[in-house]
Amino acid sequence: MPALTTSTDGFLLHGEPFRILSGAMHYFRIHPDQWADRLRKARLMGLNTVETYLPWNHHQPEPGTLVLDGFLDLPRWLRLAQEEGLQVILRPGPFICAEWDDGGLPSWLLADPDIRLRTSDPRFTGAFDGYVDLLLPALRPYLAAHGGPVIAVQVENEYGAYGDDTAYLKHVHQSLRERGVEELLFTCDQANPEHLSAGTLPGTLATTTFGSRVEENLAALRAHQPEGPLMCAEFWIGWFDHWGGPHHVRDAADAAADLDRLLATGASVNIYMFHGGTNFGFTNGANHKHAYTPTITSYDYDAALTESGDPGPKYHAFREVIARHAGVPEEPAPAPAPKLPVTDVDLDHRAPLLPYVRGLAAVRTGHPATMNELGLRSGYVLYRTTLPNSGEGLLHFAGGVGDRALVFVDGACLGVLERERHDETLVVRVPHAGAVLEVLVENMGGVNYGPRIGAPKGLLGPVSFQGTALEGWEARPVPVDDPAAVPFGAYETGPSAGPAFHRGTFEVVTPADTFLALPGWTKGQAWVNGFHLGRYWNRGPQHTLYVPAPVLRQGSNELVVLELHATTATRARLTDSADLGPENTW
Repeated sequence: MPALTTSTDGFLLHGEPFRILSGAMHYFRIHPDQWADRLRKARLMGLNTVETYLPWNHHQPEPGTLVLDGFLDLPRWLRLAQEEGLQVILRPGPFICAEWDDGGLPSWLLADPDIRLRTSDPRFTGAFDGYVDLLLPALRPYLAAHGGPVIAVQVENEYGAYGDDTAYLKHVHQSLRERGVEELLFTCDQANPEHLSAGTLPGTLATTTFGSRVEENLAALRAHQPEGPLMCAEFWIGWFDHWGGPHHVRDAADAAADLDRLLATGASVNIYMFHGGTNFGFTNGANHKHAYTPTITSYDYDAALTESGDPGPKYHAFREVIARHAGVPEEPAPAPAPKLPVTDVDLDHRAPLLPYVRGLAAVRTGHPATMNELGLRSGYVLYRTTLPNSGEGLLHFAGGVGDRALVFVDGACLGVLERERHDETLVVRVPHAGAVLEVLVENMGGVNYGPRIGAPKGLLGPVSFQGTALEGWEARPVPVDDPAAVPFGAYETGPSAGPAFHRGTFEVVTPADTFLALPGWTKGQAWVNGFHLGRYWNRGPQHTLYVPAPVLRQGSNELVVLELHATTATRARLTDSADLGPENTW
């Protein structure tokens, strides 16, 4: 019998009435050395449960593999949660959305252009079954039936917003059951009749998602499900941000008032997000409705805990609300963590990107290959061919680019193409026949919601100049996994023009959280001691990158920046506060 069961109007845990007071935090967005701190802060706010997605694409980067270490050491995270006295809700997908690259679906699966995602297509369900065949034995000791903290597991994720293949949902449900998940299974959908009808399963608990209009949304759930617990499985207290947009925030008093209304009904809740964390590296997702809009590196989400794990205004406001309804620990609320003193970093070594990449092995094709065809999950590709004609003309990229491209002729940058603007053409002047065309394409993040999940990256079709198709392409992936391998030379005096890696060192007395600011820089990536902080862009709203304290070490530390454009600076700054940009209150 599962530890968590349902009655006509609530939950029972081991037979006793239990209200789920949960907060979302994604272990894969938090440095593992900070997991225990974040879990402790969840308990101190008054939560009795934590919830997390599982990113299939990272746990299984290749078919037949399973990664459970470092940021992906879910068993360790579950042990820490149990040691803190917290229950756990798992949301393994297959699809997770989560503003995560491709919604958590693996690139090797998306490489099949004919696969029907999130359906009963046996290519999709078979791949998921193979994944859980490996995953669930490793997680079984942490299920409540085996003495662990996991009391509930979600079936798919907001499926009613995507499709209506009930047989597919039944397959996911059965796949979990057949592999030993005895715990409570549930679905989660937005609170409207169409989504609830398409995304739920008879006999399986339905939950809903919303951020306001508490009574209205709970009534919609009750109309769909006349008996059983009422639960908001995602109570949205903030929102995510896109490059070029504002930083979304929600007034703490407003969010706390809605939480109060929700708890007053007797309903259970999962606060999304209790702690957002960071899209380190190339992990951010994107949306694509009318236009492609990539998500920023920070996943602060205006959550109860800030991106750096400090209690924010909502933490204290929610703690007061929870104290009125369920009580909170007698221990005091946690204080903000110490921050590194403001530190300037001179980036005094430079390695131009294009000469470095030109010396690497190439994949040769007649027409330009997509990143998917090249087997690349993320990052950059440098495409290269020659132009047969001279003079001014239209350079046409059929189908555009995925997702942003710098175009060079004989090493001179002549323009930028962006998927976001639906760019497909560029007027260029070619100095001579046989000039070298190079196109540096950046994957800005896979779409994580809607029908465009798995959209290809790189050059998306034939390229022509003055109406003549260009053939004989070379493609070179840009190596960004190990910045220590970059061949740095002496820094060239003056401003830097063109893509280049930049390197500098700085001293640390006592490691502490800090935030990397890059005034005067344009767009690129940053690493500290080889740890990939993620993407920066002066377009904003985000103007600092979070640097977790465990990334730093006492003594000498290294900063590496890959700048794609020009920079007017040779210096970066580590600051003691985040700058996530102009705020838009909702």
